[in-house]
Amino acid sequence: MKDQENAFRVAVITSSDSGYRGEREDKSGPAIAEMMQEAGYAVTGITLLPDDRKMLADTMAEICDTGAADLILTTGGTGFSPRDVMPEATLDICERLVPGIPEAMRAYSLTITRRAMLSRAAAGIRKQTLIINMPGSPKAVRECLEYILPALSHGLEILLGRTGNCAR
Repeated sequence: MKDQENAFRVAVITSSDSGYRGEREDKSGPAIAEMMQEAGYAVTGITLLPDDRKMLADTMAEICDTGAADLILTTGGTGFSPRDVMPEATLDICERLVPGIPEAMRAYSLTITRRAMLSRAAAGIRKQTLIINMPGSPKAVRECLEYILPALSHGLEILLGRTGNCAR
C-alpha cells in the first residue's frame, strides 16, 4: 500500500449524540483517521452522526453500495446505554459477519482492562466493504487498531480480489 493510488480507502463514522449536538469534541474519529493515514490508507471522510440506528445504517449502506470505501471504521455506540446502537445498525446492513475481528479486539483489550468484556462491537461485510465497530475512547481505539492493523490489509486484499486465499 505504499502508493496512494492502490491504498485502501477508509471512511470513519463516529456515533455520538453529544458530539453531533456540538456539546462534546469527537477525538476518536480523528484518532482513527490519523492512524489509518499513517498506515498508508486513504481516508475518504470522517462523519459524525447521532446515535440513531436508521441514520447510521443508511449512511454505512450508502458508502458500501456506492463503493466509496473499502473499509468503514466506526467509533462509539457499542456500550450498554439504550442509545448505543452501532452494532445493531451494522448488523442491519451486513451481508456476511466477521466475528473474529471484534472477538480479537475484545480478547486483546481484556489484557488491558476487564471492562473490555462490555463491548458489543460487531464487524461484517456488505458488498466489497468491510465494516468494523471500534471502541468510543481514543485510547481504546488506538490500542485496538494497533492490534488489528497487521492482519487487516490481508483481509481487504482478499475481499477486493487483489490476492488469493490465506494459505501460505
